[in-house]
Amino acid sequence: MKRRNRTRDNALQDRLVWQAASLMLAYPDDGHTDRLQAAARLLDHVSGDARTLLGETVVGLSLRPTMELQQEYVDTFDLQKRCTMLLTYWTSGDTRNRGADMVEFTQTYRAAGVEIPKGEAPDHLPVVLEFAATVDPEAGRRLLAKYRVPIGVVARSLADAGSPYSPVVAAVARTLPALASVDDVSRLMMSGPPAESVGLQPFQLTVPPRRVEEVL
Repeated sequence: MKRRNRTRDNALQDRLVWQAASLMLAYPDDGHTDRLQAAARLLDHVSGDARTLLGETVVGLSLRPTMELQQEYVDTFDLQKRCTMLLTYWTSGDTRNRGADMVEFTQTYRAAGVEIPKGEAPDHLPVVLEFAATVDPEAGRRLLAKYRVPIGVVARSLADAGSPYSPVVAAVARTLPALASVDDVSRLMMSGPPAESVGLQPFQLTVPPRRVEEVL
């Protein structure tokens, strides 16, 4: 009984981490302050290293003006491919195969009775985290675990850049299975995603125009 309760508690902790992370990793638009406050309230129910890591990001984001955060968000996640939170980019690159990979996400969401948010890609990490936290934890965990290495790449890239978003992605990574080899992250960082086959038109990585327009 104690083991079952502990497992249930761990699963709940993971969902709280995912929900807080999804709020903090969203684009800092007009709802940013409300999302940050909601994430801070969730920390009252999170313990251990996860609470510390998430708390670092809450503090780091709360000390910065929204417009400054908007510019940094675009510079970090939209203009630096190494930090992109579009998970299928890491498995398929800017190729046609990305479309097939994203179908898995949309099918998973629809099987759970929900649609992806308008204006966001189905493989966008904050979208996946919100789904895992609030809709279907088991299916969401499977998606996150499948992209464990790409999430590790993003976490390390953000840490190398000294980004305030680094701790929150690190907290997400800790909710997932341990890497079979830490070298997997290093290899993907060095090699990058697959390139398009000769003769095929590449699948273009789309940067949501609203983000750029709001910053300029």
